[in-house]
Amino acid sequence: MSTALNVICENRPGVLRDIAGVVAGRGGNIVYTQQFVLERGVNTGKATVYMEIDGLVEGVLKDLEGLPAVLEVSVHQSFDKIYGSRVIIMGGGAQVAQAAVGAVNEADRHNLRGERISVDTIPLVGEDPIADAVNAVGRLHRASVLVLAGALMGGRISEEVQRLQEEGIPVIALKMAGSVPRYADLVVTDPIQAGTFAVMHVARTAIFDINRVRGMEF
Repeated sequence: MSTALNVICENRPGVLRDIAGVVAGRGGNIVYTQQFVLERGVNTGKATVYMEIDGLVEGVLKDLEGLPAVLEVSVHQSFDKIYGSRVIIMGGGAQVAQAAVGAVNEADRHNLRGERISVDTIPLVGEDPIADAVNAVGRLHRASVLVLAGALMGGRISEEVQRLQEEGIPVIALKMAGSVPRYADLVVTDPIQAGTFAVMHVARTAIFDINRVRGMEF
């Protein structure tokens, strides 16, 4: 079980090194981190460092608060417990909207049973923007499945789909023109059903596995 800490600190060189050194000095293992400069609120211009550390590491909180550059340290639930698995939907606006309807409705059904499944969407136009976005899915924390919802996708997008699959993230595509459907793990005609299948794949309370229907078309 991981412990989540959020550190508000000065935005200057060496602070991240000092924070990581404190955690390592106490035997902690940082399994996830993100950091950025705050652009609003009472801490505008300050940096925030969010970390998830393996186990409850005694003394880390006090040691972090003792660093000169640290202003505040708080303990939270991990992103996995709050937002859970992420379903990513991208492509044309109208198709993305319909796929999101299916995904959100299905996620709500499972989240009412105690699961945590979140849905991320972005409407995009053009081969390169979509290909770049598919490539970025592999760097997203907790991303579990990708839905490509559009009318025409191929070229670089198909190449990035194959790379993403190598990283263990399945891809569901709408039935469309272009080469993407040939490489997708599952092809679905109805965008609402595509979103529904995506959530069912990641839900523990659903009986559906893309691996059992890989290469099929619905």
